[in-house]
Amino acid sequence: MATTTLPPSAAPPLAETVLEFPDNYLLIDLCGEYDRNLTDIEERLAVQILRRGNQLSVLGDPDSRARAAEILQALYNRLESGKGVEPADIEREVRMGPAAEPAADPGGEEQIEMFQGGPVEIKTRKKLVEPRTDAQKAYVKSLFDNELAFGIGPAGTGKTYLAVAVGVNMFMQGQVDRIILSRPAVEAGEKLGYLPGDMKDKVDPYMQPLYDALNDFLPGKQAAKLMEEKQIEIAPLAFMRGRTLSRAFVVLDEAQNATTMQMKMFLTRLGEGSRMVITGDRSQVDLPRGVSSGLADAERLLKHIPKISFNYFTSKDVVRHPLVAAIIEAYDADEA
Repeated sequence: MATTTLPPSAAPPLAETVLEFPDNYLLIDLCGEYDRNLTDIEERLAVQILRRGNQLSVLGDPDSRARAAEILQALYNRLESGKGVEPADIEREVRMGPAAEPAADPGGEEQIEMFQGGPVEIKTRKKLVEPRTDAQKAYVKSLFDNELAFGIGPAGTGKTYLAVAVGVNMFMQGQVDRIILSRPAVEAGEKLGYLPGDMKDKVDPYMQPLYDALNDFLPGKQAAKLMEEKQIEIAPLAFMRGRTLSRAFVVLDEAQNATTMQMKMFLTRLGEGSRMVITGDRSQVDLPRGVSSGLADAERLLKHIPKISFNYFTSKDVVRHPLVAAIIEAYDADEA
């Protein structure tokens, strides 16, 4: 019995999903300059997107097609609401899909609830900040919901950045009267010796990451005025002793470099009407050998106290350059 082989041109066509967008002007913005937004989605999801008039046809396997269609519709809805579409928005939509895996703590417990209430947004004086991963979304919600929250994970996952954004938001809304940002003045593996200048000059190099985050959310003159009036304070951890921090939004950054006694001292500064956020990275402890990290002790001792939230990040939540995630994964694999 003879068999007939179909030539390549007779192969069955790829299945497609067709999306129709009524506003051609918004569709142009959705596609991006030279269709760069479509190209980005194609590369991330291994699909092909064709434009025909006011329609987009998505070709590929069923799961990828469905996911690409969800992302395109979400981005179009964003444009309809008056917002723009940037590469970061595409990255956020890809990362925050329904199939995203929740982060877990070392004990294996899930730490992220999949929220169904729509996007989470933080309004500041200079910009609108939106979480880019499910872990970040859960973290931001916990900052609004809890008086004491921990954010633990590798560099570049937005722990401090988002905490400062929430602090600025709460300050603007009148929920707190001041913002206090602190971190231990610990050198990262090298001795800098005595630094010149007055006390502010000596500690400012250690505090610079906090200044950077703050300047992203407030105009420079306004930030300077608020710091002059002590409504915003940026100070080393050692300066917190003896204070009661009432109606303040307090952030302790690089908490893995606080000793156990310093951590206890800081946590007990919490006053009426205040919020406190502790951020740190277990893998970047710069304390002298033999000195235990206060972050690890706080995690062990406070984990089961109600109204204290612990939020965990992994390399999948890194939102800096893509190479940062790869570098973190390489070091983690080597340690394992």
